[in-house]
Amino acid sequence: MLDDLYAGALADADARREMRPFGHVEAAALDRSPALDALSALRPADRVKIIAEVKRASPSRGDLSVIADPASLAVSYATGGASAISVLTEGRRFKGTLADLEAVRDVVDVPVLRKDFIADPYQVFEARAAGADLVLLIVAGLPQARLVELHELVRSLGMTALIEAHSADEVRRGLDAGAEVLGVNARDLSTFELDRDLFGRLADAIPSGVVRVAESAVSSPADVAHYRRSGADVVLVGEALVTHGDPIDALTSFLEV
Repeated sequence: MLDDLYAGALADADARREMRPFGHVEAAALDRSPALDALSALRPADRVKIIAEVKRASPSRGDLSVIADPASLAVSYATGGASAISVLTEGRRFKGTLADLEAVRDVVDVPVLRKDFIADPYQVFEARAAGADLVLLIVAGLPQARLVELHELVRSLGMTALIEAHSADEVRRGLDAGAEVLGVNARDLSTFELDRDLFGRLADAIPSGVVRVAESAVSSPADVAHYRRSGADVVLVGEALVTHGDPIDALTSFLEV
């Protein structure tokens, strides 16, 4: 599954490159106003922080929400207290677009994450050109040399990388690549099975100076509280927010744990 997701994302990026060459995207990225300081926005505080996600669908659950107006949803998230907003831009399985990210960037003043299967520098420049402040880099999908290369590029453009791990070895690789924000995803991207306790087993391997992000397996405030007790500084929440019906109410309940 993960290989297929990367292959599709890279094929789609190649198609976009045919219409918008690398040089044009690079120039647009460099012409953007500076990225917001996502690292400061996510640093540990006396209560949990939330990255709220704009997510229409997923390979494991299918369609989740129509989200005709991602900007409006993002405003609700920011109003409700989200520290950052994640936008799925992968089109084949998650039904997202870069236009969604651009629309969100235009209406909120919190950092915005491009969540996609990033494996090519072109995609990083695309992210900055669209206004992203954060870029997801998944350790499982990248050779170490490419992970380091992309992380350095993200930082050179003034953005922050959310480096995502699924095992102790991947945590080590993420730290070796210089991770300042490291996420542990409870969803195995090969089988799509969930293990909510994975974060707790790996948290101690993440140094205190690195922002610890728990991802996936959140359906209620109790799940956020579980992650917080396990050492999470930040929890990324997607499905539970887009399927709730009242994102501000749902977000408020998550932040009160």
